[in-house]
Amino acid sequence: MSDFNDFNNEQVAKLPRHLRQFIVEQNYEKYTPIDQAVWRYVMRQNYSYLKHVAYYPYIKGLQRAGLSIEQIPNLQTMNDNLGKIGWGAVTVDGFIPPAAFMEYQAYRVLVIAADIRQIDNIEYTPAPDIIHESAGHAPIIADTDYNNYLSYFGSIGAKAMFSSKDFELYEAIRKLSILKEAKNVDEAEIAKAEKELKYISENMGEPSEMALLGRLHWWTVEYGLIGTLENPKIYGAGLLSSIGESATCMDPKIKKLWYNIDTVNYSYDITQEQPQLFVTPTFQNLIDVLEAFADTMAFRRGGAESILKAIECKNPSTAVYSSGLQVTGVFTDVGISANDELTFVKTTGQSALAYGGKELPGHGKDYHKDGFSSPVGKLKDTTKPLEDHSLEELSQLGIKVGQLVRLTFESDIEVNGKIKEIINKGGKTILIAFEECTVREGNGNILFQPEWGTYDMAVGEKIVSVFNGAADKDAYEELTHVSEQLTYKLTYDDATKHLHHLYQQVRDIRETGEGLEKLAAIFNELKTSYRHDWLCTLQILEILHHKSSNPALESEVRIYLEMKAANEKEFTKLINDGFHVIANPVTQLITVED
Repeated sequence: MSDFNDFNNEQVAKLPRHLRQFIVEQNYEKYTPIDQAVWRYVMRQNYSYLKHVAYYPYIKGLQRAGLSIEQIPNLQTMNDNLGKIGWGAVTVDGFIPPAAFMEYQAYRVLVIAADIRQIDNIEYTPAPDIIHESAGHAPIIADTDYNNYLSYFGSIGAKAMFSSKDFELYEAIRKLSILKEAKNVDEAEIAKAEKELKYISENMGEPSEMALLGRLHWWTVEYGLIGTLENPKIYGAGLLSSIGESATCMDPKIKKLWYNIDTVNYSYDITQEQPQLFVTPTFQNLIDVLEAFADTMAFRRGGAESILKAIECKNPSTAVYSSGLQVTGVFTDVGISANDELTFVKTTGQSALAYGGKELPGHGKDYHKDGFSSPVGKLKDTTKPLEDHSLEELSQLGIKVGQLVRLTFESDIEVNGKIKEIINKGGKTILIAFEECTVREGNGNILFQPEWGTYDMAVGEKIVSVFNGAADKDAYEELTHVSEQLTYKLTYDDATKHLHHLYQQVRDIRETGEGLEKLAAIFNELKTSYRHDWLCTLQILEILHHKSSNPALESEVRIYLEMKAANEKEFTKLINDGFHVIANPVTQLITVED
């Protein structure tokens, strides 16, 4: 893994430890000449078409992000350029968990899959790849309104509560995307993975906050349109990076609907073209919809409903008392009164207490290794919440260090012990520690006994917020769910390595203008030994069309490709689109229009 200062990018350097675990080396030298040709083909096709339908000037956006049509981007170059607009980029291994992805956005860092799609998936891949992430997301980052939305979405998404089903779905999607992008995988294995994903997708139950936010992200950041229903423009990265769907999405048969809060009701399938797309009139509308949804989330609502979401999550989350005390752990139990008010909360296993996002000294997960529980609510016969009492007012109530006290809550939970410590933060009492303490419910059920040691009682009338993950993630050393399913690393036989060599020769000839006489021999070798290949031959035709005075060879190559396009349907559109770009060179278009 790189030193994070190697990139000289302020945003990347700020990344906390729990996000750094996902970063992998780009290893630029692993990209083969075929990979470079795939990038160039897709980018030339993108520009040829997207100049008409993309929301922003495509080439200018690419240049500002440090990208080129001619070669796969280098991460350092991207960081040098993105740093000028307050963003950065890192490379990762395929899909990462949604919460981590969102948090990277909040830190204004683009997550870019290090791998590139195989030539067999050149039009579209369900797996994240460097074309999708860099050519799709990066060029529009320079738009201030859009990048503010992206960052804000990340900060909201990082707080979203999961369901335990979400983790199963993430693993199923990651597995299928890896299999579909791998070489020589048994079709039965892919079919099995598709069946597993379908089963999980159809049995998710009530969608979680993260699942619903995922829909809003999909229909905006990935597949969003902006403008009018009659004449929308593309800004979503999924469309911008798919040379197939960026064209078909404008077909009238694909419904165009206004983007609003009701969009959250539309699920999506990453393996299929979308049956409808959503149009926003402005990027501000995206923020307005996000705000409306955020108002329904646990981190803004708190209360019993939010704690129940945390219990279902079965992973570390944080509950915030009205005093400001933050309790992090895996929530397993809750007390709810007849009028739906919280009476106590409980975590199991390693837990921690924090205030203002910083762990309280002595209250880390090692100290609270067996869990944490505490009442929620007001004391009986008091007019104001306990946290609002000053130390002097507490003393007047007999609540002071060294004093034996009996505190009875409105829920009838009783805390009886000797006060060891009172912690006050920001003018609020947030924690009272007891020795020789017994805690029991009104029905006599014992919640804590003196022999268990010190009892740390959280202070707060209400739970005002519940969010995913730890309050102080680095102190908690939170390791967000990391998949054990890794992307396949390709190995190449001698024949494929030789094909790479042919691609490199063609690239060198195109870039230097030298060695044109070698093209006939390369073409003959492709015809005889690599009948499945079309892209290298298409690049030969491009060179002959623009740089050679050999019309006979140009005609022979063109006829060969025309025959392949006619007889091999999987190549028809790819080759014909290649003909179009050769006849209308991207370099000329850039000069005229950008």
